[in-house]
Amino acid sequence: VGPQIFYMTTDGKYVFSGDIIDLDTKQNVTEEKRDSVRIAALDALGEKNMIVFGPKVPKHTITVFTDIDCGYCRKMHSEIAEYNKLGIKVRYLAFPRAGIGSESYNKAVSVWCADDKQKAMTNAKQGGNLPVKTCENPVAAEYALGQELGVTGTPSLILENGKIYPGYAPAKQLFDILEKAKPVKDDKKDK
Repeated sequence: VGPQIFYMTTDGKYVFSGDIIDLDTKQNVTEEKRDSVRIAALDALGEKNMIVFGPKVPKHTITVFTDIDCGYCRKMHSEIAEYNKLGIKVRYLAFPRAGIGSESYNKAVSVWCADDKQKAMTNAKQGGNLPVKTCENPVAAEYALGQELGVTGTPSLILENGKIYPGYAPAKQLFDILEKAKPVKDDKKDK
């Protein structure tokens, strides 16, 4: 159910929620499945509703659940040029921590409804005056997706391997993390 993994006996009598660890390999197979589910959810969403900052040919891509009013989200965005310079594409999804209908939610709607979403995002993250705009937008759906995927705060970064990295990381540190991250196991290749 989303990234929530449940196990059921074949007779349907027992269900449990928890992690299964392969004692031979010491790998958490449940966490690997959660990571795959996150990747699939982001792939299904696509970039059309995201606000994307990135180089033409990225080395790495991260998806960031962000809140316009979050201090560490603002700090991260202030370094967007450095992330891009290192080859990191940043794809933003809205996650107004105060919830639907809050001031942060309204600011996110204004950003996602702006004619130039990148400029509006930068302006909002710098605390600038943001023209109030409304339109059909993905903000509520992205907030719900974040909750479904296990996001509990901002910024929450979903790495290329599906792992959640909670919080801000300076550009060079994040690049090093991405370089070391193990890719998600592709079950289709293993069969």
